[in-house]
Amino acid sequence: MPFLGIPQIVMSKNISSKQNEAGESSDAMVTGSLGLKKKCGYYMSSPEIRCSPSPCIFDFEGENPSGWRKLRNIVQWTPFFQTYKKQRYPWVQLAGHQGNFKAGPDQGTILKKLCAKEEKCFKVLMKDVLRPYVPEYKGIITSDDKECSYIQLQDLLGDFVSPCVMDCKVGVRTYLEEELAKAKEKPKLRKDMYEKMCQIDQNAPTEEEHKMKGVTKPRYMVWRETISSTATLGFRIEGIRSADGTSSKDFKTTKTKEQIIAAFEKFTDGFPHAIPKYIQRLKAIKATLETSEFFNTHEVIGSSLLFVHDRYNANVWLIDFAKTIVLPEDIQISHCSKWKVGNHEDGYLIGINNLIKIFKTMLEQQPVTITPPLSLQDPPEVAAKEKDENT
Repeated sequence: MPFLGIPQIVMSKNISSKQNEAGESSDAMVTGSLGLKKKCGYYMSSPEIRCSPSPCIFDFEGENPSGWRKLRNIVQWTPFFQTYKKQRYPWVQLAGHQGNFKAGPDQGTILKKLCAKEEKCFKVLMKDVLRPYVPEYKGIITSDDKECSYIQLQDLLGDFVSPCVMDCKVGVRTYLEEELAKAKEKPKLRKDMYEKMCQIDQNAPTEEEHKMKGVTKPRYMVWRETISSTATLGFRIEGIRSADGTSSKDFKTTKTKEQIIAAFEKFTDGFPHAIPKYIQRLKAIKATLETSEFFNTHEVIGSSLLFVHDRYNANVWLIDFAKTIVLPEDIQISHCSKWKVGNHEDGYLIGINNLIKIFKTMLEQQPVTITPPLSLQDPPEVAAKEKDENT
């Protein structure tokens, strides 16, 4: 997938910032503001608060410290809460690395740490039929110190109030073939990956791996996809944020169709209008993918679908393209065939098809509410009898 942010501050587009120690992998974050209109999703949403410029706090010009550095000095961080003056902004990262997002300089935008591959994808997508289904790309912004660059993107949550957000990673694998090949070049035992494996399933490592207390990275990468619904359904849940602000990323072992339906039912509970809208949007996305030049020429890995709904609206977008690459010229893929090393199949349409099927199953199981008319007409035979009695 694919947030609640800091107040919108009047600032120049030259933003100073130190580079975060985050990778180029995908991110989906959610943020919110107490007492203000909440927004959450693929990007940070900034409440419409205008702060008067102050030389000691928000002077972004001259020899004074940079705006972002000053902002950090007055922001108190905790794992899930960021305090800015008297307002609180909970940050809940649904997936990926923290620190990859910042509030955009313009209202309705966010900044995401620059990834060259992703930026290239967005440029192509802006000219593709998929454009309505991805966040709008608005260019690159570089910090004053030239140490960090960001892509400026549309905030997808501008029309939502206290939304529920879900990030689903789509495809039968989340690693590139080149990543697997590189990991196999000089495989070495990784104790950290062995410990992660044991935390989820003590029986997952082999007897030899238990003895060595380590697993290789290729072994871990392949195993990781088998414990969730990625390998079986072509997608997995990365994280969910509910309307009450609670969130969860505990879906590593959510694997079966029944487990997925249970999670989706909890996600849409109290919002019955969301399910048919999700089905409609997913069908439109599937139809557009099949005619998309971008989709037909790219291997889409590690990308997410961001599901967002509130009391009135529901929508889905494609997000995160840091691992999406152009296919070799001699390779064509169907996006729905079984993956084998070397064929570059990503299983994206497998995930889309299963998502549609699951939401359809949920729709069929929804109780039907029938609203009776204000007045009910009597059956013809009863009406005729009453007419005879009255004459």
